[in-house]
Amino acid sequence: MKNFTTVLKIAPAFLLASTVIHAQKKDSLPQEKKIDEVVLIGYGKQKKSDLTGSITSVTAKDFNGGATSAGQLIQGKTPGVQITNNSGAPGSGTKIRIRGTSSLSGENSPLIVIDGVPQDFVGMNGVSDPLSLINPNDIETFDILKDASATAIYGNRASNGVILITTKKGTAGKFKVNFSTVTSVSTKMGKVDVLNAQEFRDFVNTYAPAGYKTKLGNSNTDWQDQIYQAAWGTDNNVTLSGGIKGLPYRLSLGYNEQNGIVKSNSFRRTSVGLNLNPKFFDNHLSVNVNAKGTFTDNRFVDGGVIKAATYFDPTQPVYSGNSNYGGYYEWLDSGSATGYNVNANSNPLGMINGVRDVSSVLRGLGNIQLDYKFHFLPDLHFNVNAGYDYTKSDGHKFKDARLRPGFEDKGSSNFYSMEKKNKLLETYFNYVKNISAINTGVDITAGYSYQDFNIYLPGAITYRGTGINSQDLDFKTQNTLISFYGRAIFTIANKYIISGSVRKDGSSRFFNGTRDNVWGVFPGVSLAWKLNEENFIKNISSISTLKLRAGWGKTGQQELPALNGNKPNNYPAFAAYNPSYQGAGYQFGNEFYFMFRPANYNPNLTWETTTTKNLGLDFGFNKNRITGSIDVFRKDTKDLLVYADEPAGGLSNASWQNVGDMKNEGIEGSITVIPVKNQNTTWEVSFNATHYKPVVTKLKDRADESFNMEVGGIEGGSGNRIQAHAVGYAPNSFWVYQQVYDNNGKPVDGAFVDRNADGVINTKDMYYYKSTTPDAILGFSTKVSHKNWDFALSARAVLGNYVYNNAASNSSLQSASTNEYLQNVFSTAPQYKFAVPQYKSDIYVENASFLRLDNINVGYNFGEIFTKGSNLKVYAMAQNVFVITKYSGVDPEVFGGIDNGYYQMPKIYSLGFNFQF
Repeated sequence: MKNFTTVLKIAPAFLLASTVIHAQKKDSLPQEKKIDEVVLIGYGKQKKSDLTGSITSVTAKDFNGGATSAGQLIQGKTPGVQITNNSGAPGSGTKIRIRGTSSLSGENSPLIVIDGVPQDFVGMNGVSDPLSLINPNDIETFDILKDASATAIYGNRASNGVILITTKKGTAGKFKVNFSTVTSVSTKMGKVDVLNAQEFRDFVNTYAPAGYKTKLGNSNTDWQDQIYQAAWGTDNNVTLSGGIKGLPYRLSLGYNEQNGIVKSNSFRRTSVGLNLNPKFFDNHLSVNVNAKGTFTDNRFVDGGVIKAATYFDPTQPVYSGNSNYGGYYEWLDSGSATGYNVNANSNPLGMINGVRDVSSVLRGLGNIQLDYKFHFLPDLHFNVNAGYDYTKSDGHKFKDARLRPGFEDKGSSNFYSMEKKNKLLETYFNYVKNISAINTGVDITAGYSYQDFNIYLPGAITYRGTGINSQDLDFKTQNTLISFYGRAIFTIANKYIISGSVRKDGSSRFFNGTRDNVWGVFPGVSLAWKLNEENFIKNISSISTLKLRAGWGKTGQQELPALNGNKPNNYPAFAAYNPSYQGAGYQFGNEFYFMFRPANYNPNLTWETTTTKNLGLDFGFNKNRITGSIDVFRKDTKDLLVYADEPAGGLSNASWQNVGDMKNEGIEGSITVIPVKNQNTTWEVSFNATHYKPVVTKLKDRADESFNMEVGGIEGGSGNRIQAHAVGYAPNSFWVYQQVYDNNGKPVDGAFVDRNADGVINTKDMYYYKSTTPDAILGFSTKVSHKNWDFALSARAVLGNYVYNNAASNSSLQSASTNEYLQNVFSTAPQYKFAVPQYKSDIYVENASFLRLDNINVGYNFGEIFTKGSNLKVYAMAQNVFVITKYSGVDPEVFGGIDNGYYQMPKIYSLGFNFQF
């Protein structure tokens, strides 16, 4: 009933669509043209033809269809930007990387700025991705700042690039309504390649001792089929826009509901957005008011469900035939206090139905921006931007006492919450003047920024049926950033453009009791030469655009991984005492007390600094029917933030340190061709390609060449890691043994190459084999419109990236004879015949290159079928249509490069209607 109640609450807003009478399409064309010509550059805007930095703009007309999160809108659309889905769970969002990796342990995501309000990098309890709280339907443009000459204006948060998101606004004119609705069904891509019931019986009967053969059941259960479902979804949006006595407005309402392909998983988002942009005092004062609110309901599925379905014995039934553990079949152990085998996999359906993990999240994001053009000096503007970003989450995780997940505690209820309050105040002066006497345009900006981040996490409470309850300690923290910045742009004779910027950032994050490391300066400079304006090219009619760009700049990085959960590490350089955590209390008599203890810190800690050099060429031919760009770049990062070992005598054996350097060289390019453009038909084709190669050039002082930092935890064994950072290699390279093969090409159990030829196989024989960094990232899209029909598709290819198949490495002959239960295995186990898991063999590092058809859609515009000026468009769409890959897992696109229980991306089929009145 809850689903229907939610829909009924917002139904009146959607029904308004049937009461209005004007179309929006005709008014949108000049607006789209204007947006296409002007690009945001941070605290200002610039004509696209005058850009000196590496900046890409993607507008709504080029967005991917069917996106449920902001990142999916531009996936594969622009060079240098790799967008990977966190998982296939609804609301899980994306990971965004611009020109690869700049940090080893710090943040690698770009700074996101929404309508002038920079976002924080802190996650939110009860939310998979905070950016999923924004309704994609409200977004108008993405302006992506990639090189440091463009991003330096954002200082110590800009090493990974900056994405400026602008939401849609109203235009003065008649009242307009747009209503869209999409209904979709999602299905799984495929299944992990484990043995079926008969294959598993053969496996156990061949390799298991007699006592384990008797454990085989008589059922034929496909556990993956048991947990997956065909899931429906709907996305509904209504927009009211127009102008009331010179007050342009846009009001949007949205409701999105997506059910996951894993049973019980769901995401629901209700959103409202309001944009007002009036002008006063004869257009000398411009006001922009942006307010967005979202409310989401999430139901998460236990992360172990997919792994349990992968490994659970397929010869066992779903139900046991008795009431124990809710009636679900579980592996038993008469010697266990709980009655079940604690080492065995849980029944995956018992996990789904035994845990209810839900959250509700409220977010309000708003700002008011005033731009005053001085009456006595119209070329001078004063801009004030005040913003507030509030997020509140509440969650409840319940475990049923009757089923295995909650059986030991006799049931449990965990209540958690989190609150974020971010404040922004920015002011700047902007002077723009064309000085005709020297044929030079001048654009000068100088400003101040204050941003304050507050986080509060009340101690989560867990109630247990055993009566042994617990409560975490409250956590509250604050981080403040104060900045001064300036930029000057000189355009000489409309041919030569010089741009320079500088930002001075003061961050409380590196306060150590003094101000020695608090302030940093981040400069940037760039040049452009518009060759097409020179006389020797100007008269060549086939050349429309030809511009050479060069840039240099320094940017910073101050983000560290969270302390615990979503608790930011705001004081890593300051000596402080903090309360001890659960399990670290001090005993007095029969009571345990939380004590204050000194926190580990490094008073010399400061931010990473990345220096970027960029050389680019923009081109356009045949009246810009052929356009594109090529960029080559190099990024050098020093003072890498790494959690590294330290000498004895401190508060810990490791701390955050600035210990390393890294370089990243690359090339990227894009081209768009319009082969056909006439009154009835337009055909556009776009292609982009990116290559980069990050290499660690320094780690720790005085460390020998064998030193590395292990990362990339895997399942199996205790504390095993499969990746490492090492000098001379790409970050997150796989650190493995080289597998030995017999004359028939079969792997030899437990045999590895003695790479140093010392007669002993040990860690000195391990080597760095491939990495998660691809050799090339490709994007392709095309769209065709013919009369009332339109067709579009987009595809991506990633070449030369590698993934560690943890499901395969965790499978061996041992799975049929360990810990008094049977565990299914990956299909390679009976082929390799490894007696025990060989986790560190390079045989499990697989080429995960792929070609994915992301989106294909076709639509028909019926035109005015209701009233004059109205419009109806119907379209059908398919997402994640197919993937071509040699990778043996389900999905080769696994962020982080370790595949273990990955929630696969679903195939989605949609039917949509768009009404304009």
